[in-house]
Amino acid sequence: MEMPPRRDRAFRLAAGMALVAAFLIVWMNLAAGLMGIEDDDPANLLYVGVLGIGATGALIARFRPRGLARAMFATALAQALVGAFALKYPNTASPVQIVLLHGAFVGLFAGAAVLFGYAARERGPSAEAR
Repeated sequence: MEMPPRRDRAFRLAAGMALVAAFLIVWMNLAAGLMGIEDDDPANLLYVGVLGIGATGALIARFRPRGLARAMFATALAQALVGAFALKYPNTASPVQIVLLHGAFVGLFAGAAVLFGYAARERGPSAEAR
């Protein structure tokens, strides 16, 4: 069986990372809430905004690697901003837990962005226009 080209593997891995991060955010938010004392705390809606940025960016980019890289960088930045807000918000998690959790999500989104960027560079401008 022939292995797919590197760019396709990078694209698939990036998509997988972004989807895993999105799934975990939704799952954790529904299970107990990521922010606030209660799981129905309105501050948890900030995570809907983070995922909305990623989804909107992906649609605008028409799921092309170069645009997806930008969308994932914007999503990582939004996640970092929500994490910074969480540090100031009265909640039950310790600052170390907040930094580790949000840092993991930022890492997944930023890693996906880097891999999408790699996939875009490998494809070149002619393949990107198709």
